[in-house]
Amino acid sequence: MSGATTPVLLDGLRTPFGKYRGALQDHGSRALISHALRALIRRNPELARPDGVILGQVVQAAQGQNPARLAAADAGVDWQVPATTVNSVCIAGLSAVSDAVRRIRLEEGGAYLVGGGDSMSRAPHAAVIRPGLRKPGPVELTDTMVMDGLWCSLGDEGMGELSERANTELGVTRERQDQVAARSHELAAEATDAGRLSAEITPIEVAGGSLAADEGIRRDSTAEGLARLRPAFAAEGTITAGNASQMSDGASVGAVTSMATAERLGRRPLARILACAETAGPDNTLHLKPANATRAALERAGLRTTDIDLFEINEAFAGVVIASADALDIPIDIVNVNGGAIALGHPLGGTGFRLLLTLAHALHQREGRYGVATLCGGGGQGFAIVIERVNS
Repeated sequence: MSGATTPVLLDGLRTPFGKYRGALQDHGSRALISHALRALIRRNPELARPDGVILGQVVQAAQGQNPARLAAADAGVDWQVPATTVNSVCIAGLSAVSDAVRRIRLEEGGAYLVGGGDSMSRAPHAAVIRPGLRKPGPVELTDTMVMDGLWCSLGDEGMGELSERANTELGVTRERQDQVAARSHELAAEATDAGRLSAEITPIEVAGGSLAADEGIRRDSTAEGLARLRPAFAAEGTITAGNASQMSDGASVGAVTSMATAERLGRRPLARILACAETAGPDNTLHLKPANATRAALERAGLRTTDIDLFEINEAFAGVVIASADALDIPIDIVNVNGGAIALGHPLGGTGFRLLLTLAHALHQREGRYGVATLCGGGGQGFAIVIERVNS
């Protein structure tokens, strides 16, 4: 593969992830994504005119036409650059990366801005009140955050209820879930204090000051404390507010370019993108979808799980990480080494690229070679990307 068709992760930045109705509640999705893009362009002025912008956003109701185009324009991207908004639920950010990778391999272009974001705090409520459809009496509102982001329309049930059953079917215990959750907070706090996440975060102004770190990390979280929480979705269930991902506000963006473009700009990329894979089914559950996508991506890359130094498996639920790590037969020690969505947060369209960016930096920090970023998506889909660290 020539330098013109070799895709690389050139750079990336993200906002800190804010708690639901927390410090970032006054910033909508458009503002969050454009803030991250603007900071990225300040650091890389040549990215103001890429070959395209591809951004994921899950909750799009009343957000304006083509949210990616709006955020890009706000960030100073040239108006002659086309933009595409991707919505494949939680995997949207990695779908955006994969789209850029395909375009580079087909030599359609050499530089793309990718990523995504969502404000769950500002997701609107909606109602059908068109003339002829509205009946006398109260209007029933639909919570678009729930319907578009947290509800499995294939099974007509919440993702929590769906995942609770999967835990039972796969034998995932409450104890293991609470251990994964406590570990997530512990590692995220350590990574924050050590400055390991600072390279990927651009601070953002909020009421009363500036937010420069992820808001949802609970430093006093322990497995013993988590064990005292009540089940959230079933009376005798195992999923709680403590061992599932947080609802969050945030955005993560980056530049995927060809190696030739990176060399022309005199830049050393963070990583080569070796392979992408998207899988689905055979059902609508989440737990094994990261494992399925990982196997497919590794096969395309010509690698095995034993070749991989670090994994980022999105902590949509602790049970997803446990089930997929078990299915891949990988030790938890090399998974989410700087914490995951249980601690950092999960702003839907903002998570996929965050996984890839965190992974790339972690490979450099630990001098690893290969990494996999993978996650599940609503409707029973999975996505995985394999990367290789670029040495200095």
